[in-house]
Amino acid sequence: MIALGTYNTLEILRHTSVGLFLGDDEGNDILLPNKYVPEHYEIGEPLTVFCYLDHSERPVATNLEPEILINEFQLLKVVEVNEFGAFMAWGLEKHLLVPFREQRSKMQEGNWYVVYCYLDEQSNRLVASNKIDKFLSNETLSVKEGEVVDLVISRKTDLGYEAIINNRHKGLVYANEIFKHIAIGDNTKGVIKKIRPDNKIDISLQPLGEKILEPAAHKIYEQLMAHGGFLGLHDKSDPELIKDELQMSKKAFKKGIGTLYKARKIEIKEDGIYAIGT
Repeated sequence: MIALGTYNTLEILRHTSVGLFLGDDEGNDILLPNKYVPEHYEIGEPLTVFCYLDHSERPVATNLEPEILINEFQLLKVVEVNEFGAFMAWGLEKHLLVPFREQRSKMQEGNWYVVYCYLDEQSNRLVASNKIDKFLSNETLSVKEGEVVDLVISRKTDLGYEAIINNRHKGLVYANEIFKHIAIGDNTKGVIKKIRPDNKIDISLQPLGEKILEPAAHKIYEQLMAHGGFLGLHDKSDPELIKDELQMSKKAFKKGIGTLYKARKIEIKEDGIYAIGT
């Protein structure tokens, strides 16, 4: 079966005046238009392509790389709004449609939105939805506490940032636990910090527990080297100054410089910290 909205590895069947026809092991074939045909190829060899519907709603293959695949979430830009809905750029010639019924609020041309890509069963078209919550569920969880997961930052709230976990679940990163710049649409790694009785998930963007010591110490030392062996920060510095400079909490900073001090990598003075030997 040739799947739309994702990559398929297919066999090169034949060359025609319009391009290569590629096929699967079930007898299905699809056209790779001439403009996407590789310079060198052989009949019978495998070729990995992305498959979707072209402007005429015919299945077609391409070697272009889309910015989103089926059943994924991603931040995309609206490039056109017309009577059918909003159309988003996703790296292919034909833009990705977000029907009006799938918009949380009316989308505006030029704005960016986190959307979910899926195959509409009625039209058999790939479309996107900005109503992302209906594609997420925490009823049955596939993650556990302490697990490293993939995140898409989806929404800012009064408590922090909501994030999509492994394209399946929803979680929250609390604002007072964010020590680096993040923005809507960011793809990043995180750790499942806590799973609550109602299956709500707390996420950390940094390693949990004692694991934070080594990364913090390493980051501080890297900054020291980048600034000629001196940082005007110490254990009495304002927490916001530390956060702005190093994107970490004061607690993590103090543990980090403690690690470096014990390893005899730094000296701590009234005006800041100095790398030893620089």
